[in-house]
Amino acid sequence: MDRRTTRRRWLTAMLVLLVLLGGLGWKYQLFGLAHHWLKMKQGEARWAASSIWLPAYRVSIEAREVQGIADDASGLTFDPVRGTLFTVINSPPAVAELSRDGRLLRYIRLRGMEDAEGITHVRDDLFVLADERLQQLLLVRIGDDTKEIDTRDAPRLGLAIELSGNLGFEGVSWDSARERLLVAKEKSPLRIYEINGLPGVLRGERFDLQISEWKESRSPGLFMRDLSSLTLHEPTGHMLLLSDDSKLVVEYDTEGNPLSLMPLWRGWHGLARSVPQPEGVAVDDEGALYLLSEPNLFYRFERTARPPWLPPQPAP
Repeated sequence: MDRRTTRRRWLTAMLVLLVLLGGLGWKYQLFGLAHHWLKMKQGEARWAASSIWLPAYRVSIEAREVQGIADDASGLTFDPVRGTLFTVINSPPAVAELSRDGRLLRYIRLRGMEDAEGITHVRDDLFVLADERLQQLLLVRIGDDTKEIDTRDAPRLGLAIELSGNLGFEGVSWDSARERLLVAKEKSPLRIYEINGLPGVLRGERFDLQISEWKESRSPGLFMRDLSSLTLHEPTGHMLLLSDDSKLVVEYDTEGNPLSLMPLWRGWHGLARSVPQPEGVAVDDEGALYLLSEPNLFYRFERTARPPWLPPQPAP
């Protein structure tokens, strides 16, 4: 084999390798991830003391099976009134109340829902549920003694736009400061809707319902491959977006700028194994971060130092 043939084959092999690496980089959004990771490191001095700051979190409860839930746990919200967490179960449709250490406290059957995927606490005993396939948002009440919820007559808002079967509404979060509802569409296309005016409509005031699309600042789109959940963090006003395909949590500020990242991969944040299928994220009133992964795995992450956005502790 002459030198020209050898060189041609070597160049062909390098070209194939570059194409493969480029394809993997596009598929897993590695280029965007690397770009935002560098920006996060550059902004650490500014944001570590004033944001959620995901690099400060380490896992304290990993992959604990929620006894009493066999499969299809999806979505997560923290209820500051009860100090507990709520999730929805796709099949059979149900709402489950969990303790902060992942114990099942209550199992509430749902009637009239086709594909429950998201849940958020609004105030008192009011919650919003998301139906993925129908792309509907339902307002329900969950009292201390609630054992079953019939959603057939519940107030609802439907957005039957770009229906994608099992790629519809995956997450929902209430922002009490701005009285808006944030809704994540999984993919095809990947979107975050911002819905304003719901409290006035429910109170029977002047009808002024506004629906818009939330976008990442100075970017044509999110760099994650899908969205499986989101939560609005009240003390900072920042938003956490969770991606199942990318196995990633990303913190965004009020202007839509990505500030910090949490890869859910083995070896990161103390994880012994990668989170298999993250479907829900929430933060409680003490700064702990919770994840729920299908089929029924519970995770709790805690900051290595007290979050700066918590109220000061009383003097002893």
